[in-house]
Amino acid sequence: MSNERPLRVGLCGIGLDAYWSQFAGLEERLKGYVAQVAARLTRPGVEVVNLGLVDTPARSSEAGHQCRREDIDVLFLYVTTYALSNTVLPLVQRAGVPVVVLNLQPEAAIDYKTFNRLEDRTAMTGEWLAHCSACPVPEIANLLMRAKIPFHQVTGVLDEEQTWLEIEEWLAAARVRSTLASARLGLMGHYYSGMLDIMTDVTLVSITFGTHVELLEVDELSELCGNVREDEITSRVEDFQAAFDVQADCPLEELRRAARTSVALDAFAARYELGALAYFYKGSGVAANEDTMSSIILGTSLLTARHIPVAGEYEVKNALAMKMMDSLGAGGSFTEYYAMDFKDDLVLMGHDGPGHIAIAEGKTKVRPLKVYHGKVGRGLSVEMSVKYGPVTLLSVVEDADLRFKLVVAEGECVAGEIMEIGNTNSRYRFPLGARGFVNAWNAQGPAHHCAVGIGHVASALAKTAALMGVGFKQVC
Repeated sequence: MSNERPLRVGLCGIGLDAYWSQFAGLEERLKGYVAQVAARLTRPGVEVVNLGLVDTPARSSEAGHQCRREDIDVLFLYVTTYALSNTVLPLVQRAGVPVVVLNLQPEAAIDYKTFNRLEDRTAMTGEWLAHCSACPVPEIANLLMRAKIPFHQVTGVLDEEQTWLEIEEWLAAARVRSTLASARLGLMGHYYSGMLDIMTDVTLVSITFGTHVELLEVDELSELCGNVREDEITSRVEDFQAAFDVQADCPLEELRRAARTSVALDAFAARYELGALAYFYKGSGVAANEDTMSSIILGTSLLTARHIPVAGEYEVKNALAMKMMDSLGAGGSFTEYYAMDFKDDLVLMGHDGPGHIAIAEGKTKVRPLKVYHGKVGRGLSVEMSVKYGPVTLLSVVEDADLRFKLVVAEGECVAGEIMEIGNTNSRYRFPLGARGFVNAWNAQGPAHHCAVGIGHVASALAKTAALMGVGFKQVC
C-alpha cells in the first residue's frame, strides 16, 4: 500500500478567548492537551495537521480555510473546555470533512479535596474549566444537527486506553474512507450472465465511495501476456514455489502458463495504478483470451496478498468489501456459502478463483483442475483455509432505501476437514449457530459473495459506514 497517499488528520482544540486573561496558565495547559493528542495520532502513514486552539469565530474561519489548503480527510474536534458554538460552525463548514468530536476530560474525576483547598475561587474556577470538556458538547451537537452536518463522538478520559481504542477505530475508519476515495477499481470483462444480485450501478459506486472506476479490456492483458520474456516466466515460477505449496501433480507447463499471466497482470495493474480489480470473461472463441483467463488464479492471488484485492465474477461490490477489509489490516478474501454442516453446527464457505494467501492457515496449496465449474477452461487453482481464530464477514449490499449498506458478522474459523477441491474453503462457527446465522445474514438481502477477514473488526466497520454515510447492520 506504499503508493497510497497518507491519511491527513485535522486536529483542533476549541476554547473561549475570554478565559485566557482571567485564569493564569489555562490556555497553555489546554494547548498541552492538544499537543498530547497530536503526538499520539501521528504515526507512519498519518499526517496530523494541528490547528492549535481555536477560540474565536475569526480564528475558526481561518482554521477552516487551513483545513482546505491542507486537504484533510477527517477533523478531530477536541473540546478542551467550554467554547461557544459560533466558534465551531465556520471551521466545520469550511473544512467539509467528517467530524469526530473528542469530549476528553484530562482525569477520570476531579480531586475534590485538593480542589477545595485551592487558595481562591478564581484558581478553583480555572481548575474546573480545565475539566469541563463535556459542558459545551450539547450546544455543539444542537448546532451541527440544525446545520445538517454529521458528527460523531468519543467521550472519555484523555489517557484512558478504552478512549484510545475508540479513537483508533475512528482513525482506521477514516483511512478506509480515504483509501476508497483515492482507489482505482479496474473492471475487466463483464458480469457472469444471470447473476442479477451482483449487477451494480458503477456511477453510484463512484458517487458513494469516491472510487474511480477504470474499464479494462481482456485483449490488452492477453497482449501483455504475449510480451512476457522467458526469464520473467522462470523467475515467477520460482516465486510460486516460494509463495505456495505447489502440489506434485501440477504440470510444469501449467505453472509456466500461470507465471506468464501473473507477470502480465503485474504490468497491467501498474499501468492503470489499480487498487482493486473485479473480473470475469468467458474467453470462448478467442484462444489467446481463453488462455489468459484460464491461467489467472495464481497471479490474482498474489495481487490480493499485495493489497490489490481481486474479485472474480465481476463482483464490483465485493472488490470494495475486500479493499475495506484490507485497509483495516484484516485481509479480505473472496467467499460465499459452500454448504452447511448441521452435525458440527458450522457453515462452510469459500470460492473458486483467487484467495488471500496472506491470511491463509499455512501455505496455500496449488492444484490442477481439469474443469473450472461453470466457467470455460482448465488450469491451476488455489486451495486454502482462512487462519483459525476470530474472523469478520463483510458484504457491501445494494439497498433500495439506503443505496448501499455494510452487512457484517463476527465469528470464528475453526479447524477440521475441508473439501479438497482446489478452492478456498473454510469452516466457520457463529454465535447465532449455523441456522441462525444463515437466516439473519440472508434477511439483509446480500449478494451471495462477501469478504472474509481475520480478527473482529465490526466496530471499526460501523464507524466506516458512519463516515461514508451508508447503512450498517451487524447480524452477530
